[in-house]
Amino acid sequence: MAKRGKRYLQLLSLIEKGKMYSPKEAVSLVKKLATAKFDETINLAVRLGVDPRHADQQVRGTVVLPYGTGKSKRVLVFAEGEKAQEAREAGADYVGGEELVKQIEGGWLDFDVAIATPDIMGTLKIPSRLGKILGPRGLMPNPKTGTVTNDIAKAVKEYKAGRVEFRTDRYGIVHVPIGKASFSEEALYKNLMTVLGVLLRLKPAAAKGQYFKSINISPSMGPSISIDTKNISELIRQEEAA
Repeated sequence: MAKRGKRYLQLLSLIEKGKMYSPKEAVSLVKKLATAKFDETINLAVRLGVDPRHADQQVRGTVVLPYGTGKSKRVLVFAEGEKAQEAREAGADYVGGEELVKQIEGGWLDFDVAIATPDIMGTLKIPSRLGKILGPRGLMPNPKTGTVTNDIAKAVKEYKAGRVEFRTDRYGIVHVPIGKASFSEEALYKNLMTVLGVLLRLKPAAAKGQYFKSINISPSMGPSISIDTKNISELIRQEEAA
């Protein structure tokens, strides 16, 4: 086991050993744990009661965080004609067709999200030409995440505003950034509950037993806080009804 530094151990002492915190308590505490000299990202890790080895138990989707992530995403759009103009007007950073494909084939990857219209995916043969480049980096446009769409303007605006993609890893854990340490407690709480709400709605029919196995939040340079999963589904529904 790696030896922890003095700073980390001091932060760890602020967390009551064995305690399961309410979401609001956890959000309040996580801001106190973010003492680095930069604005730390607050990360959420949720272990779900699913077996990702089975296709019908994989959890994958997107969520628009009401207060954003605190980081501006560079959005690239494969589109032509009117759709290209829509993308530019919506705030896309890079818009084009064949010329962008060639740049990426040449090693250029200066963007965070790639969106495409359905027709251009076929005409430019994007899956076969860029699959090995974009796929491993999670940048390949995909209808399941809403990055292959004809509603280009909406997709661009949502990613610029704080739309985040997620999927379960091989351990059934979903990792999502929910903001920055500089965010207010209210903003972090709303972002947290929004993500949990989306995960609850995506619960696979094949998933049996306890769905939310564990929920933890942590600053990028600090220890994690465990959130009480008891009655969390009911709390999520109450927040959404409020």
